[in-house]
Amino acid sequence: MQCSWKAVILLALASIAIQYTAIRTLTSKPFQLCPLPSPQNCGLGGQETEPPFERGAAGGGGCDDYPYFSINATRKTHILVLATTRSGSSFVGQLLNQHQEVFYLFEPLYHVQTTLIPRLSHSRNSADRRVMLGASRDLLRSLYGCDLYFLESYIKPTPTNHTTDKLFRRGASRALCQQPVCDAFGPTDVNVEEGDCVKKCAALNMTLAAEACREKRYVAIKIVRVPEIGDLRALVEDPRLNIKVIQLVRDPRGILSSRIETFRDTYRLWRIWRATGRRPYNLDLSQLTVVCEDFLSSVSTGLSHPYWLKGKYMLVRYEDLARNPLLKTKEMYDYLGLPMDKNVEDWIHANTRGSNEPSAKHKFGTVRDSAANAESWRLKLSYDMVEYTQTVCQKVLHQLGYKAVKSVEELKNMSLSLVQDKTFVPFL
Repeated sequence: MQCSWKAVILLALASIAIQYTAIRTLTSKPFQLCPLPSPQNCGLGGQETEPPFERGAAGGGGCDDYPYFSINATRKTHILVLATTRSGSSFVGQLLNQHQEVFYLFEPLYHVQTTLIPRLSHSRNSADRRVMLGASRDLLRSLYGCDLYFLESYIKPTPTNHTTDKLFRRGASRALCQQPVCDAFGPTDVNVEEGDCVKKCAALNMTLAAEACREKRYVAIKIVRVPEIGDLRALVEDPRLNIKVIQLVRDPRGILSSRIETFRDTYRLWRIWRATGRRPYNLDLSQLTVVCEDFLSSVSTGLSHPYWLKGKYMLVRYEDLARNPLLKTKEMYDYLGLPMDKNVEDWIHANTRGSNEPSAKHKFGTVRDSAANAESWRLKLSYDMVEYTQTVCQKVLHQLGYKAVKSVEELKNMSLSLVQDKTFVPFL
């Protein structure tokens, strides 16, 4: 029996690897070497000699067949929001999505996970992790180049004639709900609700979406399925890209509370602990510990200022953004080289003051009283759950400036914030 289950696991991993290899093979194009347009394009400090780089050339075409590179020569910026689930990443993504010069995609790696390793989003298996990370990096590189056809390899069912209605959270992207991608809304329809976009826009034409992407100066993607910044080093160092990372963090106690409320089946045993005061013997503690381990590793890397992150890394605490949304958004925009516009400011005012609208209660919604929400977990978690979290997450809580509580009274005293005043400046 022991040999049998090991054989099953090996076969499963082999199958995953074969699927990924097949996707790469079927979607790859012949490669040729193309010179970089200019030193400025790569941010290499004005080096005189530029190494060539590979780029697919369909049908034997030349480098001029790819308008992406001429666009990037004008400093197209690639924004990556690195986060974990229930950390406020949807909110940050929408802060970028509201800008007219940003092409935004909401969690495209969802399709990679569901195709390659479904139900294993937090797998600690090294083989699973390598497969997921390799596929994720390849997809992100293609999407930043506005090659949306590559994404079709992971969408199920496979799009027909480059058209699909299965793109995850398509309505969360303004660019995919506007002309030329969607004719249902005109230029004056600035704030289209996600549900309206899905209902009124026809199936997504990936060719038109790619055209819309190429017209924008910024491509922003938010991801919650890559554990830490070090996993993205190859992507950050890629001279073809001009990546700027925003790593979003949140108090792990707040993340746990939000996940318990949102993913009720997955976190059922945590709700039992909260209700009864007794921790179930079969509780999956990795649902908490993995968050803290990944945060600690990623944040330690980012704040150590390695040379490959220079000019490319900014740490943002969700709580700071929730308490001062306009100020923190301006700081993020300054780091990204994005000018603030009125639509962004209007959206912030409309979405950070609380609402009774149904969209405010949606599990991925962004309409909320952000300041009140930042520490609302203190009224939802029991003290023993908080105490346990503080024990296993002690290092990262300290590093990020989150105070520990030592009594029930201190936990429930909302007049005292548990978020220390701590400044995290971009690594420039």
